[in-house]
Amino acid sequence: MRAMVIESIAPLVAGGAPLKLVELPVPVPAADEILIQVAACGVCHTEIDEIEGRTPPPRLPVVPGHEVIGRVAGSGADCHRYEIGERLGIGWIHRSSGTSDENLSPEFCATGRDVNGGYAEYMTVTEPYAYPIPDIFSDAEAAPLMCAGAVGYRALRACGLADGQLLGLTGFGGSAHLVLQTAQYLYPAGKIFVFARSDRERKFALDLGAAWAGDTDADPPQKLHAIIDTTPVWRPVVAALRALRPGGRLVINAIRKEDHDRELLANLSYAEHLWLEKELKTVANVTARDIREFLAVAARIPIRPEVQVYPLEQANEAIQALHSAHVRGTKVLKINF
Repeated sequence: MRAMVIESIAPLVAGGAPLKLVELPVPVPAADEILIQVAACGVCHTEIDEIEGRTPPPRLPVVPGHEVIGRVAGSGADCHRYEIGERLGIGWIHRSSGTSDENLSPEFCATGRDVNGGYAEYMTVTEPYAYPIPDIFSDAEAAPLMCAGAVGYRALRACGLADGQLLGLTGFGGSAHLVLQTAQYLYPAGKIFVFARSDRERKFALDLGAAWAGDTDADPPQKLHAIIDTTPVWRPVVAALRALRPGGRLVINAIRKEDHDRELLANLSYAEHLWLEKELKTVANVTARDIREFLAVAARIPIRPEVQVYPLEQANEAIQALHSAHVRGTKVLKINF
């Protein structure tokens, strides 16, 4: 089978090709696994974190990718839940403890990092962590729902919002444009304020119904009850804490932060950024509950992800575009047509 693999850990440089196209054997599912013929796989910033070593794979080479849509092509001896040909999705969670805190469990195993993922024609996954996909979504539309959407839903729940309250989104890429649509549905009386560094992202947010959109460091017209940060850097964190009202909560939805602007944390003022019972919470991984619930909500809305499609062989171009912040919505690899 064709697959794109990470062979080494190194900084991602402009014009570089961190992924290599190789031929690998089709994997054989273990007793508790199903074999998936991959149709599409979303491109996530976590892949950049893997390539650059902020969340390094335990073994190399590895096939990245954890926003997977495909069809059952085989199954292990203990698997009886799904039929051959059934369309399923796979997210960041490949296997874990099955408990309510499975995202924090030492048993947590990540798709496309700890085991081979979806930048390939076939992959395996443990049966409990594959999910039926609502028919309303195409393969390309469904792919970003498996991580960008589901972990964004987890972050939204972590905000503890009540309908009518004010939500901020800092960074407006693959996850935030899905969170905005979800929040509009779940909290119709609320307003959403978007902080983004490019005019294109800000216009996209307004087109989707944001009440306001401004630069990362801009002051919103009102202080906010909660803000979700989906960026890989620290500047938006400092700005977001300043934009919260007393008792407000900042939820950081990022698996890792880059170090190049970490010195900005020295600008934190206790009185301006942290006082008056503001809260800071991080989102770690995702659970099966998050994915199941979010897919149902997404189908009811229905969410319409904006996707840009690349063939598997152009995964490096998709990664480079994401790294350069050339993003409107999400990028998806089409693998088996």
